Amino acid sequence: MLTLFPSSLWKQSLSRRQALKMSALAGGAALPHAVAQAAEEHGIERERATAKRCIFLFLCGGPSQPDLWDLKLDAPSGVRTIFSPVQTNVPGTLFSELIPDVARHADKLALIRSMTHSNNDHNGAIAHSLHGQLPARPGEVYVARDDHPGLGAILHRTLGASGALPPWVVLPRPFTTVSPPYKGQSGGFLGPKYDPIAFDKEKKGSLSDAPLRFDAMTLVDGISRDRLSRRQQLRRSIDAHPESARGWQNVYTQADELLTSESIRKAFDLEQEPAALRDRYGRNEYGQSLLMARRLVESGVRMVNVFWTFFDAKGCQFNLWDNHGVASDVCGVDGQLTGIQQLTHAYCTPSFNKSFPALLSDLEERGLLDDTLVVVSGEFGRTPKINPTSGRDHWAHCYTQLLAGGGIRGGAIYGASDSQGAYVKDLPVTPDDFAATVLHAFGVTPEAAVPELTGRPVRVTTGTPVTAIFG
Repeated sequence: MLTLFPSSLWKQSLSRRQALKMSALAGGAALPHAVAQAAEEHGIERERATAKRCIFLFLCGGPSQPDLWDLKLDAPSGVRTIFSPVQTNVPGTLFSELIPDVARHADKLALIRSMTHSNNDHNGAIAHSLHGQLPARPGEVYVARDDHPGLGAILHRTLGASGALPPWVVLPRPFTTVSPPYKGQSGGFLGPKYDPIAFDKEKKGSLSDAPLRFDAMTLVDGISRDRLSRRQQLRRSIDAHPESARGWQNVYTQADELLTSESIRKAFDLEQEPAALRDRYGRNEYGQSLLMARRLVESGVRMVNVFWTFFDAKGCQFNLWDNHGVASDVCGVDGQLTGIQQLTHAYCTPSFNKSFPALLSDLEERGLLDDTLVVVSGEFGRTPKINPTSGRDHWAHCYTQLLAGGGIRGGAIYGASDSQGAYVKDLPVTPDDFAATVLHAFGVTPEAAVPELTGRPVRVTTGTPVTAIFG
């Protein structure tokens, strides 16, 4: 069993005055230089980064760890999965027959089998898991401008921008359930400059071969390229004078580049990919979103969130990884679906078993996997006990999450659940710790600070990184 090793995060701690000075130095456009200068002045060393980019895949609804990658084959009937085990390419590690292609990549994966928190409600669990910490106001789950920044925003603030492309992109759309986006999908108190770029808000046909829509990169009707150019010239003439207008310059510049840059447009153009590769990922929203994520990180985007949920052809949402079983017609699904039918539906494990291995192979073949952190997460797992509709219910007390690439030690298993997968047996890991682990891969330590609305430095994470799975 792996052991959690405490890491030497800084050579010395920051005093309040030093932290405030570092925060002030880091306040402008030259952020990376300011942080480096402050670190050098105060004898601070950052952790060695093992990742340059991250693809963060969120399986909305909570994947069933007892049926996928933490099988309890000696558990009694009613707890034990009905699916057969398959041997992975890591001796002694078994996955489910539902994901045989994923099993052939287990040597690239680290499994944290001791994830835990206390909220079995979707909304609160999603907010905690995406945000990497509990909301400041209990019960509040949707984005607010005074939130602690999301992971993509923290990386943008602490590491700087990532070239012409936006540092943080959300695919195929922000994660909502007929609601505002959940927490963890904004720059929070750092301001809108640090929000992710999010595109397709049309919720139709997740299993269709429809192209991903990027409305933010499309000129509205009646605005030609020439007219846009004239508008840009007018704005620049205004920006040259009033001080109040200059603050918007970065926002305008980014918008201009999204609309006019040929290199950016190519990065978002899946037609640039060979048809055979697109087929390999899967011709649906899931596969094409992961392929787009690979294109974006290869082009310079630092963080891409991919949210795996389901919309039918009418735009009705179905929380596909939430495999309770469905008692009646829901979201265009005719009749009853058992939990088993949900888990084995085309929108769920079959698509995941196709697209996720394609992503890992593609990154490896391009020499990108070693410094690209790939995350498979959810808001919680599923109950040990199988319910009357052959499904499993919400279970936050013990579940599994996966990481690969970005310095992760493949084939590792961290922590353990008990004999029935009900509770953590060894080495508990919270969503806070998991967020800290993602930041650790980029060399960002828990002690690193960002300034909140009053300028007070705030730690980037409340968690402790799981350093034992690296190296």
